[in-house]
Amino acid sequence: MKAIIQTDPDNPRSLEWQDVDTPQLRPGEVLVKVAAAGVNRGDLMQAKGMYPPPRGASEIIGLECAGTIVDSGDTDWATGTEVGCLLAGGGYGEYVAVPQGQLTPVPKGYSLAQTAAVVEVACTVWSTLKMTAGLRDGQTVLIHGGAGGIGTMAIQIAKALGARVAVTAGSQEKLDVCRELGADILINYREQKFVEELKDQCDVILDIIGADYLADNMRCLALDGHLVVIAVQSGPKAELNLGRMLPRRQSITAATLRARDLEDKARIVAETVKNVWPLLESGQVTHRLHSTLPMREAAQAHELLDSGSVTGTLVLEI
Repeated sequence: MKAIIQTDPDNPRSLEWQDVDTPQLRPGEVLVKVAAAGVNRGDLMQAKGMYPPPRGASEIIGLECAGTIVDSGDTDWATGTEVGCLLAGGGYGEYVAVPQGQLTPVPKGYSLAQTAAVVEVACTVWSTLKMTAGLRDGQTVLIHGGAGGIGTMAIQIAKALGARVAVTAGSQEKLDVCRELGADILINYREQKFVEELKDQCDVILDIIGADYLADNMRCLALDGHLVVIAVQSGPKAELNLGRMLPRRQSITAATLRARDLEDKARIVAETVKNVWPLLESGQVTHRLHSTLPMREAAQAHELLDSGSVTGTLVLEI
């Protein structure tokens, strides 16, 4: 088969469409012919050598895709079924082997490209905001990077749960997108300090920044507040004032989908499909598909995502 291969480990843009071996199925896996793959910041980090796949996972980049089952292996899935796929790797190829617990149906009314734009972000948001932090009606949530793929999905799911939503973004254009999706409090981090707007107000914070935001995030948390860190774009190390946390009963969770075991991923996928797919199908929550590019242009897609101009998700199509 063909797949995107990084030909120079020191050059994150050396992504070329080359011949590779078609994956061999393990027990409990199906083979999916890929139609479209989502582009995530984790893909950029892997290309930069900063986010290697878990042991035993495909070395090919790509954390989500959508396509058609062409070999159902030893599972009960039928060949010819169109599916979405949550992956530890392998999405940037013509075929990918997928554990059956990480398959989703295609939401009614969605194309395969649109499905590839929602699988990873929906699973990430539902598993963090609801399954981990327990976000509920009437609470306040702060979402950093509100105009990105995770952020645009998080705004909508948080609103569907009845929360008041605050976001940070770096331009008025991006804040306008967040407003359209339902955000209540809009903060341009280039012009405002979010801690001055939200001190002691946030029940939940969803953070992609890491070290640089830790102190101010903790100052924003309310009593029993919960900070969930899912990326560390500014670095992984910062100083934490435990003394301030103790009387406020605050908590921090750091989590990533990719490193979870198969059983845990299957549980998250099942809960996400149960709770988020009806919202997608009703239109209460929608994909935010910025644009699609041919799979061969993966390097250009990475360049575009790295530029900071993307609102929502990029998708590569075969």
